[in-house]
Amino acid sequence: MNSSVASAGVVLAQGEEAGIGIYLPLVLLIVLALAFAVFSVLLGPLVGPSRYNKAKVSAYECGIEPSPQPLVGSGRMPVAYYITAMLFILFDIEMVFLFPYAVSADALGLWGLAAVALFISTFFIADFYVWRRGGLDWN
Repeated sequence: MNSSVASAGVVLAQGEEAGIGIYLPLVLLIVLALAFAVFSVLLGPLVGPSRYNKAKVSAYECGIEPSPQPLVGSGRMPVAYYITAMLFILFDIEMVFLFPYAVSADALGLWGLAAVALFISTFFIADFYVWRRGGLDWN
């Protein structure tokens, strides 16, 4: 037992001696990333093309002149598209949070099951609210 304590003390002493040096690769990576970003931003205008024409400075870079009138319908996107996109994002977030529970369900036990049940019930209440308000109706 004393040998394990002594060896643990040696490991602890080595960890204290290492100090901040163990973070040196991370700091170098961050500095390299920042230098590359600054270099790219500063070099872009110097190397890039500087001749602009009418199509290049217009709202659409493909050369199509913008029209004041919409081509189809009233020009507004239906709100149902945005609600569907938001619900899709919510379901994605739900799956991201449920996956770790599925992996470690045995280790979490009954308290983990209760937490996940509360989490899922919150999502079902929100989905039921959207459904009752007619957010999923496509007219």
